[in-house]
Amino acid sequence: MNRLGWTGWLVFAAWNAVAAVASAAPAAHAAGARWAFVDVTVVPMTTRATMSGQTVLIQDGRIVAVGAVDATSTDGYAVIEGQGRWLMPGLAEMHAHVPPQPDAVQATLDVLLLYLANGITLARSMLGAPHHLALREQIARGDLIAPRLLTSGPSLNGNSVTSPETGRALVAAQHAAGYDFLKIHPGLDQARFEAVADAARRLGMPFAGHVGEAVGVRAAFSAGQATIDHLDQYLPALLRDGSPLAGTSGQFFGWNLADEVDEAKILELAAATRAAGVWNVPTQSLIEQLLLAERSAEALLARPEMRYVAAATARQWAEAKANVLANPAYRPELAARFVAVRRALIRALHDAGAGLLLGSDAPQIFNVPGFSIHEELRLLVAAGLAPYEALRTGTVNVAAFLGAPDDFGQVATGHRADLILLEADPLVDVANVERRVGVMVGGHWLPAATLDERLNELASRLAAADGR
Repeated sequence: MNRLGWTGWLVFAAWNAVAAVASAAPAAHAAGARWAFVDVTVVPMTTRATMSGQTVLIQDGRIVAVGAVDATSTDGYAVIEGQGRWLMPGLAEMHAHVPPQPDAVQATLDVLLLYLANGITLARSMLGAPHHLALREQIARGDLIAPRLLTSGPSLNGNSVTSPETGRALVAAQHAAGYDFLKIHPGLDQARFEAVADAARRLGMPFAGHVGEAVGVRAAFSAGQATIDHLDQYLPALLRDGSPLAGTSGQFFGWNLADEVDEAKILELAAATRAAGVWNVPTQSLIEQLLLAERSAEALLARPEMRYVAAATARQWAEAKANVLANPAYRPELAARFVAVRRALIRALHDAGAGLLLGSDAPQIFNVPGFSIHEELRLLVAAGLAPYEALRTGTVNVAAFLGAPDDFGQVATGHRADLILLEADPLVDVANVERRVGVMVGGHWLPAATLDERLNELASRLAAADGR
């Protein structure tokens, strides 16, 4: 069967003018395409149980029927043979980064490709820019086949928010511009943070991201921060009573405080998080890859996905790791203790019913977009979550967080046709999510061969540019 040319999907002349879809594209790839996944094992993500021998019908980007193979007609539908393979909802990257430079068209396309090729069908962009608003709408219209985009505006931080009045004005401006949420970066003192939070609440605009040292997680709870990313400022809140490090500056999310943590405080803090209704995006992959000495830069650089990273960026990542290990205060056992505390906190948050969302902070140090989500899933399992529980952080949990439990995140009638077809059961091993047969986003089917072809083109282009 002919495939829609990738340039017809992704190449656009400018942020406000998308190139026309190739005229030779078959109707099956159009917005009104009708698809039938036949003989699939459905992984609905609402229960640990799977349903074998199912047919899933797709029309106009939505699931219109899920039923037994022998009882569901596929007349008028283009058939995708499942042969018993596993069909699950697409994943979300809830701490994504889309290049903020308005002229970085190719870099943006590359990042979106890497997300989509790894089964990510929704991305929450955590450092937005004005042109991201047009990009978000292009994707929503189907002019650009890519993960659905949620975007913040430029971050609110100690430099941009010079006073409470400035903070309120920036919140109003970003709300008027139409951003989905506000991104909080470090540097806000209590007065400026409260001004931002109050203005955001009045406008019904979520705010998310970091927690300032001068603010602390308890104040973030009280203010109604939507998500705390990186478990920021949790370590200072866990210091033992009378610790000499209380009130001191925590380095890189408090890793230097790990020896002073009282683990008995974890359960209470997790319960307080749950009571406040605050969600967390741990980004554990970023932490472990950067801080753990046993995860050497040489081994990280040797991973297959590094072929999709420019050589200059790879060198910067290796230098960042080397600088961490060369810090006179660095001790491998302290870093390992920090990781263990964070894993215990992740498990406690889950057990307390405090919401967890899947996000890896990519592209970031050694986090190749898309691929890092699979690392994040593995680390959630290492923290004590079952594969089913880890996968929910990127599917049904995201829908619940966004107030859209009936819109996406499940394989169910009426939901968006954002799906991944897999060779093996993801509930047995989250690594099986990497074994994709294809990805569907908004009803557009992208078989593995097409995705791999585009990934190879990206790798070849980078290799040529770097002289590899």
